[in-house]
Amino acid sequence: QVQLVESGGGLVQAGDSLRLSCAAPVRTFSRYEMGWFRQAPGKEREFVARVTQSGLSTEYADSVKARFTISRDNAKNTVYLQMNSLKPEDTAAYYCTAARRISSRWSDNDYWGQGTQVLVSS
Repeated sequence: QVQLVESGGGLVQAGDSLRLSCAAPVRTFSRYEMGWFRQAPGKEREFVARVTQSGLSTEYADSVKARFTISRDNAKNTVYLQMNSLKPEDTAAYYCTAARRISSRWSDNDYWGQGTQVLVSS
């Protein structure tokens, strides 16, 4: 069992930045790929980004490429999502997930945090 705890959400204006964090206090953290998904009201949970176990390889949804950066610190058992140039359409609950291999289909991933809300005003 992997418990994930997100933090860092909030209310910002369009163009601002936020950094989300996800802590996973398990000794096996480095064995998991980590990812971020988001879910806006009335919409399905969608893939945002993922990072491999080593942190050397990343993947992003087209909607966030060049604006968001996922990274991890295995020494701190934490994964981050740096979000720049935020847009109102980025408004959603953001969820951290862990799996041996992150799938872009949310239901395929094993472990989830409780989510952190991001609200971007225009």
